Parts: sequence; structure tokens; C-alpha cells
Amino acid sequence: MRWDDFIAQVNTAATNAAAVEVRGVQYDSRRVTAGDVFVAMRGGSVDGNRFIDAAVRQGAVGVLTDSPETYGELRARQPELALGLLGHERNAGRRGLAEASSAVFDRPQEKLKVSAVTGTNGKTTTAYLLEQMLTSVGRKCLLIGTIETRIAGVPRPSEHTTPESRDLLALFAEAVRAECTEVVMEMSSHALEQERVWGIPVDVAIFTNLTQDHLDYHGTMERYAAAKAKLFAGIGTAPPRVAVMNADDAAVAQMIEAARRCDVQTYGIGYEQSTWWTTELTLQAGRTAFCLETPEGNANVESALTGKVNVYNLVAAQVAAWARGVSLDDILDGAPALRQVPGRFEVVAGSSEAGFTVVVDYAHTDDALRNLIELGRGLAGDGGGRVITMFGCGGDRDRTKRAKMGRVAGSMSDFVVMTSDNPRNEEPMAIIDEIALGVRETSATFVVEEDRRAAIELAIRAAKPGDIVLLAGKGHEKTQTFADGAVLFDDVAVAAGVLKRLAAEAKS
Repeated sequence: MRWDDFIAQVNTAATNAAAVEVRGVQYDSRRVTAGDVFVAMRGGSVDGNRFIDAAVRQGAVGVLTDSPETYGELRARQPELALGLLGHERNAGRRGLAEASSAVFDRPQEKLKVSAVTGTNGKTTTAYLLEQMLTSVGRKCLLIGTIETRIAGVPRPSEHTTPESRDLLALFAEAVRAECTEVVMEMSSHALEQERVWGIPVDVAIFTNLTQDHLDYHGTMERYAAAKAKLFAGIGTAPPRVAVMNADDAAVAQMIEAARRCDVQTYGIGYEQSTWWTTELTLQAGRTAFCLETPEGNANVESALTGKVNVYNLVAAQVAAWARGVSLDDILDGAPALRQVPGRFEVVAGSSEAGFTVVVDYAHTDDALRNLIELGRGLAGDGGGRVITMFGCGGDRDRTKRAKMGRVAGSMSDFVVMTSDNPRNEEPMAIIDEIALGVRETSATFVVEEDRRAAIELAIRAAKPGDIVLLAGKGHEKTQTFADGAVLFDDVAVAAGVLKRLAAEAKS
């Protein structure tokens, strides 16, 4: 693509004329190859403008910068370099990156129908369920989320819940080549606030819930909620056609206000003022059944998912699938075959033989931990069993939720094991000490074991027949991150290993 054709698709305050061919776009100078345009933008901790010279040495034929000073200096120093000065508005760099990427990848976002999920908890499960529903009726999907990315069913690891716009649109372009027609993606509050999804037209937007998380970034719950609400107003595009809202969540009024130009479909449990609501719930381990009231009449739903929280996730996905044109009959027929998401109330193989249940779950907020323990209590309570909860909190993240999570675990569990999560650049014991402030406000029996591997073994070995052991916080993750880097670590694999040793010991 010629520079003139490329730059015409980017909102710029100033440009120069250049006879260069643009082959790609990058925002990381280390990834630049010959023919790329380098987008230099100021981030939260790093100013990409510092790396322009490195990008040019790598073969960049053009530069887009969000710095007027840098633009003027480059015009004087390298007049032959293709240049563009991005607008002065907030997030101009990220908007320019999105527009440049859209141009290079031939506007793939306009060739796909996007369904986006936002909320504190339930995004991953809802997205997974929706992708399964769309796939079950023959549609090819691109799934983008916390656990993995899938293009037409082929998985690859996800580095971020919502990638930068350049990487996101590269995935969209791959999906178009793979003949996908649908995108199902999680949209994090960070991505919405930073406008990493600028220019992505969303057809169906889903709000799951809002509880405390990410205050290390947003500062207040009001700003956190406002970031989520951006999805329903449109990020550089028209608003979504349909907004699917959890009517039982306290923040729903704010989300509905943001979605005032959308067709709003609400859902809830036993709430007749919703567009969709459930009655006659049956909740058992590995089985959920309910009657779903819909705009097309009543319907009975059967699912192998477990727990009330998954009723919300399932109904949210069902309403979104319906909004995407899947018939209600197909939605109902496919419900029993829907699979649980890895690391979301995942029962570890071998635990039933031990006479108790071991569950791995991603719960890493106080609300998610409360939901998890409530579910565990309901399952263990049938036989008088205890709830044993092992968890930690991530470093370099919202510190205010640590004591809250400790308070929830202590007040709702019979035995608590406090351990390390992903400490990152913090001292693990310093994090645990903050969690313990909440646990000590309760009457819970607890222990501290900094080493997560040892903590998992301790929790499982403490279990007796009928108990349920909840290993919370990391879920699907396959690494543990410390100040000096990440090491391989898998809660499910570690727990399975402990259960195997217990079985061998029992035999001997």
C-alpha cells in the first residue's frame, strides 16, 4: 500500500508526502521489519517515541507519533522519512495505532460480527459458552479471551485478555482468511479505558456484573464502572445493536443508561421485569436445570454446568446467541452438551476416589471467592462435609481486596490455607500478611504456607470424606510469576499429583 493511501485512513494533525510502500505496522520497535510503519505512542510507563531511531534501523519506512515535538524534530532531521503527527486528543496514539492497523489489514473488523463480553466475573465462561453455541449451528468463530485464542476451533495461548489493537486486528485478519464470520471476545476494563478496541464495531455487547477489582489501575469503583460502560456507547463506532444486561447486578442501571441507543435485553434469576428470567432452579454437582422465560415463551433448560453463578453465565450466552440469530430451539437443544471452561470450577480427576472433591477455580476477587465458597458449601453440605479453601492474592494489583478476600474465606470456610498467588514484584509474605488481616477478623481455623505447591498438598491432605477442597486464584494459569520471572505451575496438575500419591499410600 502506498503511503498516501495508508495515511488517508489515519486521523492525523500533520503529515508529509513520501514515495514509500507500507507493508505492515508495529508499536514495538523490536518487532519492526522492512516496510513497516512504526507507531510511537506514550504509554503509562514507557514512551514509544524513545524507540523511533531503533525502529528506523530495523527497517521502518514511516513513523506515526503522538508527540508534536518529536514530529518537528524528525521533519528537520530526517525529511525523507514518511511522517504523521497523530491528533492531540487523549489516547491519540492508540487510536492512531488502531486506524493504521485497520488500513494495513484491509479493515477486517468490518467483515466479522463481533460479540463482546465485559464485567468483573463470568466474562471467560460466558464467552466460551457463546462460542460453543455459535459453533454448534455451523458458524466459524474467532474466540479471544483470558485463557486462549481460537480461530475456527484451533487454539493458541492468549497473552492478554484483550490485545493491543494491532494484534487484535491481525487476529481478525487471520479469522477472515479462515472464513470465520463471528468474533466472540472479552473486553477488559483496561482495554476499554485505553481504547485498545478503538474502531471495533460490536454487534452484541454483554454485561455480566461489577464487583471490586483493578482499583490499582482505575482508582475508584466509579471510574471502573465508567470504563465498563464505554462498551455500550461504542468505542469510535456506533453503539452495539443489542446490549445484554444482568438485571440482578447493582450496576445495571448505569450500564443501561450507557446503552440507551441499543436494543437492551435484560436477564435475571426469578425477576419477572427482565426480558429473560429463570424460575424453578435445580442446582446439583454436574447438573443444572431451570425454566427460562423468554420473549418467545417458556423453555426448560438442562445443563452439565454447576452452580447458580453458571446460570447467569449460561443465560447471558443464550440471550447473546439469540441476538445473533440462533434459534431458541437450537439454543435449548445444545445446552446439555456445553462444556465447562478450564479452571472454572474444574473438578480434579482422582478426587472422587479419595472420597472428597478437589476443585480448581480462577476466583481472584472477594465476590468471585464468595460465589465459589457458596457453591462449595452447597455441595459439601449435603453430606455434612467441610469446606477447605486455599488461596492467595496477586502482587502489583489492587491491595484493598486482600483483607476482603481473607474475610470472605474466613467467614465462609471451615479451614483456610493462605498462600502465594502470583507475587510479581512484591514479597509473598507481605501479601499474605494483608490477607491475614481479614481472616483474623473471623473465627476460622487457618494456616499459612507460602509455597503454593506445599499449600495445595496441605489443603488436600487435610480433607476427609465428604469435604470439598477449593484451590482458588489461578484457575487455568500454567505459570506462577515472581519478581525474577515466571515458572511453570499448574494447580490442576499439582493437585492431581497429590491425589495420586494419596492413592498410592492408601494401597501400600
